[in-house]
Amino acid sequence: MIRRLGAALLVTVLAAWLALVEVFWLPLRVFGVPVPVSVAAAVVGNLLLVGLAARLTGSRLAAVLPAVVWLVVAVGASLPRPEGDLLLTGGGVLGFLSLAYLLSGVVAAAFAVGKVLAAPRGGADRPS
Repeated sequence: MIRRLGAALLVTVLAAWLALVEVFWLPLRVFGVPVPVSVAAAVVGNLLLVGLAARLTGSRLAAVLPAVVWLVVAVGASLPRPEGDLLLTGGGVLGFLSLAYLLSGVVAAAFAVGKVLAAPRGGADRPS
């Protein structure tokens, strides 16, 4: 029980950290050319973390937590703070990358959650 709770907490915190790092990677440029590392990291991270949470905890609810936390952080970064700070902007190439980041991350998270929820309960060792 404690191991499962710890695993769920660890994967959820990792999802929040990864989402925050991905947001800060969005304006990354190499020799003036935008590099969409955040888009790839959002897809791979969401697919892996949801599956990892399901495998480590055995709980469908715990498997959904990384996707929900990622979404909360990503959407929170698109809202302006009272000081006027905005992490996900809406104009130019960076706006396109921000939109691609949000869209691809949500699609990957939805796919991973759907895969976990559609899997048979208990695995192959359980009689049907």
